Amino acid sequence: MKSEDVFINCPFSDDYDQHFKAIIFTVIRSGFIPRCAREDDDGGDVRFEKICRIIAESKYGIHDISKTELDEASGLPRFNMPFELGLFLGAKKYGPEQGAKKAIIFDRSAYRYQQFISDIAGQDIHAHDGDIRRLIIDIAAWLRRASRRKTVPGGQVIADEFDNFARDLPIMIEAKQLSLVDLTYADDVGLMTEWLAQKNQ
Repeated sequence: MKSEDVFINCPFSDDYDQHFKAIIFTVIRSGFIPRCAREDDDGGDVRFEKICRIIAESKYGIHDISKTELDEASGLPRFNMPFELGLFLGAKKYGPEQGAKKAIIFDRSAYRYQQFISDIAGQDIHAHDGDIRRLIIDIAAWLRRASRRKTVPGGQVIADEFDNFARDLPIMIEAKQLSLVDLTYADDVGLMTEWLAQKNQ
């Protein structure tokens, strides 16, 4: 288990994309390494095994279970986020070397989860109400507290930086002959890392 690795479990949907990018940015800016199921595109890698491997390697986990709407195509909800949260909490509970794992769980409102996943009652659920700045601020504060690293900046600072990054992003991707729809997870991580390195020169 790596103390720098942060497992990100959240919706991979168009309407959550900016929230997802904000989480990645906050993790990198705080001095950690973001990990998620999208980091590798290997057709020979079974998705479940990949997720289990990433969870086993990650000391920290960010879980957003807020997306409960029915899928337009199937008429069914998506259960990936609660499933991956269960894997992470199970690893923490039963893994002999995994007990030091730490997790933060988000939903849109503080007690809404009780209506669809009541088994996690008693967990400290953070409510972001869809607000990206609030998401960033809570994650930064949690990482600083959970890791005891005084080098993790305040969430307000990171949120302002993320706004600036989002403003500069179109220029950066144009220079690389890319477009927003082309960007992969690896592209996002690379662009954020590059932007932060240039900012700190």
